[in-house]
Amino acid sequence: MTTLAESSGHRETPAAGRVFAGIFLSRIFGFVARRVFAHYFGADMFADAWQAALRLPNVLRNLLGEGTLSASLIPVYAEFLEEGREEDARRFAGAALGLLMAAAAAFTLIGVLIAPWMVRLFFWEWSPEKRALTTTLVRILFPMTGVLVVSAWALGILNSHRRFFVSYVAPVFWNLAMIGTLIGGGTYFALGRHALVVALAGGAFVGSLLQVGVQVPFLRPYLRGIRISLGRGVAGVREAVHNFTPVVAARGVVNLTSWVDTILAGLLASGAVALLGYAQLLYLLPISLFGMSVADSELPELSRMRSEAEAALSRRVARALRRVSYFLIPTALAYLCLGDVVISALFKTGAFGTAESLATWGILGAFSLGVSATASSRVLSSAFYALRDTRTPARIAYLRVAVATALGILLMFPIDHVQVGALHLGAAGLALGASVAGFLEYYLLRRALRRHLGSHGPGTSPILRMTLAATVASAVGVGLELALPGDHPILLGLETLLPFGVVYVATAALLGVPFPLRRGRPA
Repeated sequence: MTTLAESSGHRETPAAGRVFAGIFLSRIFGFVARRVFAHYFGADMFADAWQAALRLPNVLRNLLGEGTLSASLIPVYAEFLEEGREEDARRFAGAALGLLMAAAAAFTLIGVLIAPWMVRLFFWEWSPEKRALTTTLVRILFPMTGVLVVSAWALGILNSHRRFFVSYVAPVFWNLAMIGTLIGGGTYFALGRHALVVALAGGAFVGSLLQVGVQVPFLRPYLRGIRISLGRGVAGVREAVHNFTPVVAARGVVNLTSWVDTILAGLLASGAVALLGYAQLLYLLPISLFGMSVADSELPELSRMRSEAEAALSRRVARALRRVSYFLIPTALAYLCLGDVVISALFKTGAFGTAESLATWGILGAFSLGVSATASSRVLSSAFYALRDTRTPARIAYLRVAVATALGILLMFPIDHVQVGALHLGAAGLALGASVAGFLEYYLLRRALRRHLGSHGPGTSPILRMTLAATVASAVGVGLELALPGDHPILLGLETLLPFGVVYVATAALLGVPFPLRRGRPA
């Protein structure tokens, strides 16, 4: 008889590929939206206010959003489906939606009411004008975040049914709404920057409704028989709620690190919040594309495999870690060596000039040191959730956040004395703290998971070969950057980054590391 591990093996690469494709498209449009934003605002007061206002309500999405909700919902819901308990699955899904909507509505109302005090508490050094603008934006964006929490429920249901693409591509419509608002308001209606950033918040809210709406037709087959409730007596709810608190601690609290970083950046020189936001966008891109795509596609399958032998689970985790490393090791080196090229190609336009590009590169370079460890930790956390151990990642998450925050505070003020033009690099201290904490989390998760599964690592030899291939590719990329004339930033990006990617893939293959998304050839 074919085991579940064997029968699901052919699905792991296509599933991760669909998640990757959806996230890739949504991130492409996200970068287009941020490029248009950079054109109008650069790293000025309005950019600071927007980044802070976008981040503050995001606490709701971090606590109740995609990663947190999926980790507590999918293992229970997927196990009901695997056992043929479809009526229990439908009742559980309806209860989860009801509880989620009630919690999101309460958080949203509280956030709107306390916005002035929250902004004054966290950004007390800002001018009254800047705080007033931020408060207005927060009050618009809190309801937006509440809507996006419902989108996270849709993602959990669709992922459990192996419909991976649509929920990850849905944010394209959120970004399109913001792009349309910026271009229409900034160019067609010629709004001033104050009016434009407020209009952008309204466009973001409309975009959140579109993001949910586009998923409804795909959810329809799974909504039959689902009744929204508050979970009284519904099978699986007690376990999901019991798991929710430690999951929030593990995934939600780690996500809150960027929220805390935004608050701390508000204590630095003007522009630090905006620069941190640009760098975080690039830092989180590979974590989302590769870490999340692998971790989220593995979670339903690992949950179904919970009763399988430890050896089967450990092999699957090891393959997942190798796939993540294949992409994240070259990404880290590309950010470190060619970050100026990447940032200029994406953002250098209008109010975002050379100084903004170099300052963002300084922060991104610090983030790049820990990007591989952070992405790999997503896979390890998914393994714990599938094994119904939510407390171990939670305890480690507490330590990670504490270390990142403490180191960030120690480093950011001395580094803030370093300047690129009129811009300061204090936010790089926060990025260095996050990188060190990321490696600590990865080490502790690996050590704890070894007690469950035994050996499960990606292997020293593949990692060394990937690193060597990435080093060769980086040397080629830097050489091209130095040799080529001062072309347009986008053209220079194509002339250096495309050869970087080709050289890495070819060199890795020559060293015996195949491309990991080839069907039937998992790395």
